[in-house]
Amino acid sequence: MRTLNLGILAHVDAGKTSLTERLLFHAGVIDKLGSVDSGDTQTDNLELERQRGITIRAAVVSFKIGDRTVNLIDTPGHPDFIAEVERVLGLLDAAVVVVSAVEGVQAQTRVLVRALRRLGVPFIFFVNKVDRLGARHQEVLEALAAQLSVRPVAMSSAVNAGTKLAWVEALAIGREPLFSALCEALGENDEALLDDYVLAPDRLTEERLGTSLADQVARGLIHPVFAGAAMTGAGISALASAIGTILPERRPDPDGPVAGKIFKIERGWGGEKLCYLSLTSGTIWLRQYLDLPKGPGRVTAIQLFEDGRIHGAESLRAGQIARVSGLAGARIGDAVGGDRFSGGQAHFAPPTLETRVLARRPSDKAALWLALNQMAEQDPLINLRRNEDTDEVFVSLYGEVQKEVVQSTLLADYGIEASFEESTVILVERPVGIGTGLQVLFKEPNPFLATVGLRVEPRPPGAGNSFALEVDVGQMPAAFYRAVEETVFETLKQGMSGWQVVDCHVAMTAARHSSPASTAADFRQLTPWVLATALSNAQTVLCEPVDRFHLETPAESLSGVLTLLAKSAAMATDSVIADGVARLEGTIASQMVRSVRQQLPGLTGGTGVMETAFDDYAPTAGPPRLRRRSGPDPFNPVEYLLRLRGNV
Repeated sequence: MRTLNLGILAHVDAGKTSLTERLLFHAGVIDKLGSVDSGDTQTDNLELERQRGITIRAAVVSFKIGDRTVNLIDTPGHPDFIAEVERVLGLLDAAVVVVSAVEGVQAQTRVLVRALRRLGVPFIFFVNKVDRLGARHQEVLEALAAQLSVRPVAMSSAVNAGTKLAWVEALAIGREPLFSALCEALGENDEALLDDYVLAPDRLTEERLGTSLADQVARGLIHPVFAGAAMTGAGISALASAIGTILPERRPDPDGPVAGKIFKIERGWGGEKLCYLSLTSGTIWLRQYLDLPKGPGRVTAIQLFEDGRIHGAESLRAGQIARVSGLAGARIGDAVGGDRFSGGQAHFAPPTLETRVLARRPSDKAALWLALNQMAEQDPLINLRRNEDTDEVFVSLYGEVQKEVVQSTLLADYGIEASFEESTVILVERPVGIGTGLQVLFKEPNPFLATVGLRVEPRPPGAGNSFALEVDVGQMPAAFYRAVEETVFETLKQGMSGWQVVDCHVAMTAARHSSPASTAADFRQLTPWVLATALSNAQTVLCEPVDRFHLETPAESLSGVLTLLAKSAAMATDSVIADGVARLEGTIASQMVRSVRQQLPGLTGGTGVMETAFDDYAPTAGPPRLRRRSGPDPFNPVEYLLRLRGNV
């Protein structure tokens, strides 16, 4: 079985859902085209998606091109739903990046291409909407190379682009003008091919060029660019042919050990958990038990994505994607069996905004918490947080559109009217130096039957948190070490100022128990106190999220724009003025982005455009902003021990 897990990725409104619909129509799995405007496409099946005309949740559809099975995954384009894209990237064999011929390369395009290159996922481009007024096919080709650091090769030409008479001509590999351009591009990484191109071009058959093209696409060295219009079908045939021949495939082993990944979770009509499972090896049968991180789960139903539809099945084979019921303990990102690909590593930035959620009817407070917990299963990055002392509920968000979607979902799916306070920026804490903490068994003031020693030290920015054992693992039961590790990561969610600690390495340097009296609870309760001591000794610095911006403005408005950026404490790192347009790049605190965007139209006559994307965290200026803690405070040992005794 030859399979290809294919992602369709794009900036919002570039036309990727329409492209998905057209590919399904071209493959013959649907006999009528739906449209985003009318809300009847195959992949936008949520009522909110139909109402808003945007993709909110990743959707799967499977079809065949020749003898290759394509599992196509349509992903959201709006940056507020980038977490949904993150969960898909680890599954992909290849991707199609859709770029609008009118708007060109946009902020989300840059983010997605950087992520694909970092992960080594091969991709090709589809320049869509060549029939729209303002389409700039040739300029977009040049922008791909200039702004994305890729090696694009035009595989088709757009005639009369920007008009209703636009049509697309697929270029033949063995003929000009593609022959020379392709040979030069491939020759940069294939000396033998380059020699033959110069000395014996008759040796360069279409078959040889096609083989070299597929090889270099798979290695991410070259990126074919196809042009077309998803709404009319122009250029779709050439793109479909490339998907079936150029992009790399896999030949999964259905007889191997079971291995796969859960990348999406929904709730069925009865509230049961429905897990989207991509199987990379082995075969799963109904009523079979699957190994999951939180314990085995029994498969009670399999709904298979196949030939453009979803249907019940007795089994799920390697290379297929299905919606599986019965895995009550499953979470998004869980590996099934022995699969550990992608390692759960985040490919995009975490959300940088937080808001408090309130039930408008006090009687709905418990129902609101339950509903948000179920929504957090579908999107773990909303980072649901509850302050037990004040009974306040907070969610993390990427933007205001996501807030509106959460609010609409609560009302439509759960009947809960909720209000949201104004969003605030999420800060983080980074350790400054190295610190240690130690509490010894049977030694005051330690009341727990456990010895725990920890050392914390900073990691490089963006490296995340890590944990390691520097003790003899044979001296205690494994459950005690596991309790310490889990508690360390949980405790790091609230640092000295109450914000999450990031880029921190924690090593366990001392361990001892008293058999048979010691329990895992002793280690779970002692660890936060010891870790707080180590963090206090190391000290932490409070950091705020910083965005990288790309701003375009008429040259005559540049002075006013620079003044605005200076007042907003933005730092411009690059500026170019050409053809009466000034292009600026730099960094700005995330909390200032909204203000700059609101003032930009007035300074530029409505023509200024600012694109931003998360860049890093930087130390904040001024007095530290404290975040109200939830639960016992291990940084105050007396209060911490009293609270624990009170809970007991």
